[in-house]
Amino acid sequence: MTAQIPEKMQAVVCHGPHDYRLEEVAVPQRGPGEALIKVEAVGICASDLKCYHGAAKFWGDENRPAWAETMVIPGHEFVGRVVDLDDAAAARWGIAVGDRVVSEQIVPCWKCRFCLRGQYHMCQPHDLYGFKRRTPGAMASYMVYPVEALVHKVSGDIPPAHAAFAEPLSCALHAVERAQILFEDTVVVAGCGPIGLGMIAGAKAKNALRVIALDMAPQKLELAKKCGADLTINIAEQDAVQIVKDLTDGYGADVYIEGTGHPSAVAQGLNLLRKCGRYVEYSVFGSDVTVDWSIISDDKELDVLGAHLGAYCWPAAIKMIESGILPMDEICSHQLPLSEFQQGLDLVADGKESVKVSLIPA
Repeated sequence: MTAQIPEKMQAVVCHGPHDYRLEEVAVPQRGPGEALIKVEAVGICASDLKCYHGAAKFWGDENRPAWAETMVIPGHEFVGRVVDLDDAAAARWGIAVGDRVVSEQIVPCWKCRFCLRGQYHMCQPHDLYGFKRRTPGAMASYMVYPVEALVHKVSGDIPPAHAAFAEPLSCALHAVERAQILFEDTVVVAGCGPIGLGMIAGAKAKNALRVIALDMAPQKLELAKKCGADLTINIAEQDAVQIVKDLTDGYGADVYIEGTGHPSAVAQGLNLLRKCGRYVEYSVFGSDVTVDWSIISDDKELDVLGAHLGAYCWPAAIKMIESGILPMDEICSHQLPLSEFQQGLDLVADGKESVKVSLIPA
């Protein structure tokens, strides 16, 4: 039986950089083959923050066109309950009214060369929830999962904010997959925010020789230990490059995974790696980064790999969350009502008091 669905709802609407507003809007109507979802939780991502602050990656500059669009409801890491769908959607996704479900953050076109090759996370149109008008996000009471969406069921026994963490965790696990970690590897993860903590857990699950976490916040480094870090280094107080070289007979780390989004972390990683090491870049940067590329080429012959979204890692991320292996109560540090979205953005911007901040729509 379909639940009673109101005509109007509260939603955060992006009108441009520094201009997000709480408004009353119409509840979206699902089309054939789609599902209407009652949102239970939506996380605030660092990319949401950079979009809010007007980063060129989202709004363009002299070197690139704008990618983000205005008049869009933000929010791409979320969970909700199915409240309405037709038989086609139920059959395609194996879901029913009342199920708790997540949807991968990208809604692929399934027609471009990348989608046809199985690289759907690099889909050419690249419609992500919360950034494009075709795919409104989850900072609202209700949202629609389009026909093209990738949908996964999640246990109803865990808190909503924990379930919504499947999105950042899948991204972290994809970065770990890109690193091609071996048993003998010393892996360094830069940043112990939500993504970095997931990278640490993923690297530990790959049975690396040692996993080292870098951050400036003591409380986040303690949390990194709970996620699997064998060693933590406070880069505000310690020389990470020297410590890692001392641990590796002077060679340096085998793998460096960057998850801070701070330009200084890039040079740090290049200097910290051994020759023929592997550098994985995940972060979204607010500005251009300049490094000495001769370190990558003539000095060390490094493999430099990018990582984007969480393709094929969602089932593993959901399983990891449901297993209880992660300290989810500490990772999901703040849950706020939708009306306090600005406070949520400010908490993420500050970065000192929070780890993962989520909004809970009414």
